[in-house]
Amino acid sequence: MSNIALLPFGSAGDVLPFLWLGRMLKERGHRVTMVVSCVFEETAKSAGIEVIPLGQPEDFDRFISDPRVWQLYHGTKMVFEFAGESTATFFEPIHARHGTADQFDLLLAPCTVFGARLAREKLGIPLINVHLQPAVMISAHETPLLFPGMAPFRKLPLWLKRWIIRLPNPADRFSAPAVKAQCAKHNVAPPKSLWWEWAHSPDGVLCLFPEWFAQPQPDWPQPALQWDFPLEDLSTERPLNVELAAFLASGEKPIVFTPGSANIQAKRFFEVALQAVTQLGKRAVFVTRKLDQLPPDLPATILPVEYVPFSTLLAQAAAFVHHGGIGTLSQGIAAGIPQLIMAMAHDQPDNAYRLEKLGIGLSLSPRTFTVEKVTAALNHLLSDSTVQQACQNYAARITARPSPYDLIRWIEQRLLS
Repeated sequence: MSNIALLPFGSAGDVLPFLWLGRMLKERGHRVTMVVSCVFEETAKSAGIEVIPLGQPEDFDRFISDPRVWQLYHGTKMVFEFAGESTATFFEPIHARHGTADQFDLLLAPCTVFGARLAREKLGIPLINVHLQPAVMISAHETPLLFPGMAPFRKLPLWLKRWIIRLPNPADRFSAPAVKAQCAKHNVAPPKSLWWEWAHSPDGVLCLFPEWFAQPQPDWPQPALQWDFPLEDLSTERPLNVELAAFLASGEKPIVFTPGSANIQAKRFFEVALQAVTQLGKRAVFVTRKLDQLPPDLPATILPVEYVPFSTLLAQAAAFVHHGGIGTLSQGIAAGIPQLIMAMAHDQPDNAYRLEKLGIGLSLSPRTFTVEKVTAALNHLLSDSTVQQACQNYAARITARPSPYDLIRWIEQRLLS
């Protein structure tokens, strides 16, 4: 039995896929420990995973309370600055266990957990970088659309794109100073480029999105395994509550709206949603962790909820309107319903582009997310038979997902390499 550490970084959409991996690794007989922000401690424990909690709840709340986190440039800057500052936070519990009976034999972490890569270089522990979204697979052949208006970039000559993508990047600009300081502290040679040398572990890269969503490219790092969307949402631990079940059973399928689990800057999002469903004469479910950002005196045709497993809710929904996070988007695909995305920052513009390319959704920017445009987009998505059929086709692809046995065996082979 090996002792495997899972080190997710981010909001619930970033943490839940690691719980999914942890469940399967435990079933194979491995000891699994999640090193994660303390706000997810109870979530991990409810899934039967050991936890090393990090930080204080106010640290997470302070970060998501800053409205800049949802802006294109500022949000990326904030995330990478925080990732760099968190290098020691993640490294220290790994280092503390090294040489003891509880030491870790394998680390699984996203590329933003630089403390995991520092542990690999300092302590020699194998590391698998787990990529949840195609946006982190920067390629000169099919470059992710990291911001609106970037589509013409793909038409440039390959040699020029190769040169451009090697220009200064957010990791090197905003994370590298803090990472290099930790490297100096632990006598580890720092990377010349944090992104190009440390984002993809030479021990293995695991891409948790299917090939039909993002085709592998010739310049992707190796060794790599591309699998499928995890689709973890704690549906086993958190069944639909009585009020929501009764609402769903009392009328036509609702439209589900959510700005993301960590978004507490969504007052306008829900104001537009309310007016749009009113004009359409549709029912709706509003999902947000902070109910006080909802419009007051919602009609009986709209039910607000703080958290609900999307796999069970979306199976009874007509359409899905959200921010474009990869975990949220994948649940919409699995449910076979059309989606409307208001992409704000991070990987969201690229996810939205890929969804539109599949013909199963539309996207709007925060500026164009208006009552008129949302109403028109939803009317189209709900009435277009081509969109509806495409949604069913891609839902069927997810149903036919491969066995996770091969995925777990590949992870176990990293222990032997």
